[in-house]
Amino acid sequence: MSRLANNWRNFVNRRKFAVIGKKCSLKGQFLEIDGHVELGDYCRIRNNVIMRTSGGGKIIFGTYSGLSYNCFLEARTIIKIGNYTGIAEFTVIRDTNHAVLGTIDHWRLTPYISAPIVIGDACLIGSSCYIAPGVAIGDGAVIAQNSVVTKDVGPLEIWAGNPARKVAHRVKGLPDTMLKRYEELLKRYGLRENRFGFHEDAAKVAEAALDGVNRAALERDELAALFDAPENEEA
Repeated sequence: MSRLANNWRNFVNRRKFAVIGKKCSLKGQFLEIDGHVELGDYCRIRNNVIMRTSGGGKIIFGTYSGLSYNCFLEARTIIKIGNYTGIAEFTVIRDTNHAVLGTIDHWRLTPYISAPIVIGDACLIGSSCYIAPGVAIGDGAVIAQNSVVTKDVGPLEIWAGNPARKVAHRVKGLPDTMLKRYEELLKRYGLRENRFGFHEDAAKVAEAALDGVNRAALERDELAALFDAPENEEA
């Protein structure tokens, strides 16, 4: 694709966002933005991405975060994605489901049950994942491909499966054989060159995550309280 075409698509796509930071990469030919979506600085959104909000909902990205091809996000409350977080292709993140248990009524007639989703800083969401309403994913966590996440994920934890469950912590409690293997791999291949200029900030996130505090869950609870409050109640 020519530089001129890239620049034109970037220009056209920027106009679709409620708020957008500097130097975002938005070169996809098919990018559907319906409602209130905010991007921080240096975000990267690939092709065939759909993001929709309704009923006052918002989708908010921090800096240096992005979505890969064919992702779908939908919010009636808030979906918030932190800094330095990557979401791989074909992932679906929705903050709303139909309430179908306890009733035989058609699902189109049952109420929507919505709850904020918060994904923390420096997270990696693998391809073809589903993130359910009300979930908080802590800083530095990794979700394996094809996982269905219905519960909170702690910082630096690795979850996998359907429904997803914790399979490991990235540095704590690893068997000596596994730890030795990955230390050798890191030594052999080394860290990739950081072309993005956020290494120090990302390192600070990782260090903070070692304290085990799920800041994403705390923020999710604060947001949930706002949406649970009566409409006529002052914030």
